[in-house]
Amino acid sequence: MKRWKCVCAYDGTEFSGWQSQPGGSAIQDVLEARLAGVLGLHTRIHASGRTDAGAHAAGQVFHFDAAWTHGPDKLGAALRNGLHRAIQIVSIRAAAPDFHARFSATGKVYSYHIHLGDADPFTRPYCWAFLRPLDLDAVRESAAVLVGRHDFKAFSALNGAEPGEDADTVRDLRRLEVLARGRNVRVEAEADGFLYKMVRRLVGALVAAGEGKLATDDVRALLAAGVRTARIQTAPSQALFLRRVLYR
Repeated sequence: MKRWKCVCAYDGTEFSGWQSQPGGSAIQDVLEARLAGVLGLHTRIHASGRTDAGAHAAGQVFHFDAAWTHGPDKLGAALRNGLHRAIQIVSIRAAAPDFHARFSATGKVYSYHIHLGDADPFTRPYCWAFLRPLDLDAVRESAAVLVGRHDFKAFSALNGAEPGEDADTVRDLRRLEVLARGRNVRVEAEADGFLYKMVRRLVGALVAAGEGKLATDDVRALLAAGVRTARIQTAPSQALFLRRVLYR
């Protein structure tokens, strides 16, 4: 048996997220079904983490164990053959026996895309088309407050942890940048890890700051209070992309 590390990309529009679902409608289900066709037996894959229904990835990482003797190139080719067109196998290679896609990760990078005004039909499925003005200076000022090691419970769903995970809600948000070019605004977030729906709620707070609904001091107070509140909205999922998973 060898351990295999795989990087994949996917358009999450048609799927119910990464995590396996009873109806087989998740990205994990599709990949495991393809692996079963290649290997002749069901093989569980383990990802760096979950992505929400409708969210996307350019660099999701997963691993699995398999007794494959023909090398990574042929394994990659076999996996790509007949795979759902919304999923791409970017790379695959043998990994150390103790490598774990989730527990070996040192960080993740997400991007969130906002379009100011109505977006065209080719952009709209992958952005938050925001029809009201945004004060980007206020957005950036609030983003600066959030950077650092904090308890991000207020910016998570389900009171912090993903289902089945521990309740530690402290994370090191290393970077939260707001980049603008014309009508396109991109929020880039890098951290040692993210809580359930944390990126979408960070963006929701930043947008509220840009609308004037939250002052920078309000964002700072919400962070310190550590209580989920309706004052922080959860931004739509279709604009969220997992860009990279970081390893040593």
